[in-house]
Amino acid sequence: MAHTITFDNRQYTLRDQESVLDGLTRYDLPIPSSCRSGICQACLMRAVDTTPPAEAQKGLKAALRERNHFLACQCIPVTDMEVALPNDADIPLRSAQVVAKESLSDQVVRVRLHCKEPLTYRAGQFINLKHQGLMRSYSLASVPEVDQALELHVQRVSNGSMSGWIHDEMAVGDNVQIQGPFGDCVYTPGNPQQPLLLIGTGCGLSPLWGVLRDALHHDHAASIHLFHGSRSVDGLYLVDELRALAERHPNFSYTPCLSGEAVPGGFSAGRVNVLALASYPQLKGWRVYLCGNTHMVKIAKKKVFLAGATFKDILADPFEFSHCKTDTAATASNSRAAL
Repeated sequence: MAHTITFDNRQYTLRDQESVLDGLTRYDLPIPSSCRSGICQACLMRAVDTTPPAEAQKGLKAALRERNHFLACQCIPVTDMEVALPNDADIPLRSAQVVAKESLSDQVVRVRLHCKEPLTYRAGQFINLKHQGLMRSYSLASVPEVDQALELHVQRVSNGSMSGWIHDEMAVGDNVQIQGPFGDCVYTPGNPQQPLLLIGTGCGLSPLWGVLRDALHHDHAASIHLFHGSRSVDGLYLVDELRALAERHPNFSYTPCLSGEAVPGGFSAGRVNVLALASYPQLKGWRVYLCGNTHMVKIAKKKVFLAGATFKDILADPFEFSHCKTDTAATASNSRAAL
């Protein structure tokens, strides 16, 4: 059944089983969004005259739920609703300045931000970055106790408004706004004897780079194995840095994987999740991190569980892409992927 959404004193009719986000963006309304999977919270809205469906409030803090906030991408209305965007008090925006920007590959840049107010976070979490009405989510590759600035890895996406601006126009000294941090794909100190398996594709390396360095910073004693995959060599980055870390830390191993046809020496041929699980088929007692391509994460999560890892020890950060009418480009979940 279709319902009417009142927003900014105007009424809009949603299609049957259409989310609030899809419906309002279909009318070309500039509703902030990123992942469209209920993770990044960029599409947070508030129900003015009714209680939103419980499914649309999953993952929100109690204080936000009590004030009838909900995730527009997850909200399939069961009645007519009046909705509004949240104010800065609901999820505060912080100011940050670009203090460094460098190329990590033809398609990936590293951006370092200085947050003007101290930000408490953990490596592997993500923040929402806002610039001129755009909002995207990016994983934190920095380690709080090690790095003075927040570090983001941003992959260029074809026709991506945010990634295009970051790659082509963002400059040192620019000011941006950020929200967060969010997410739980983090290293947890206190169990240094637990083996760690890190599997990622593309900019899924970003949170893994943070998790890895955080574990090494805390003198993690058990083995740590990182598998990073792409179709071609151009899709990998930080290869030399990761090999250098492996040389300095006997308990760390790094395997760069290529699934395309041309695989030069020093790289492993095959899909990253297949190679990782072939190398470590028994994962009982392990902690496993899966980051990057959504299809890879979904398949690997099931395989890792069947290999013996418990659900609480499988931390997944899928980067999802969908088309957003207000941006004409694919938008990436948790950004980490990079629009």
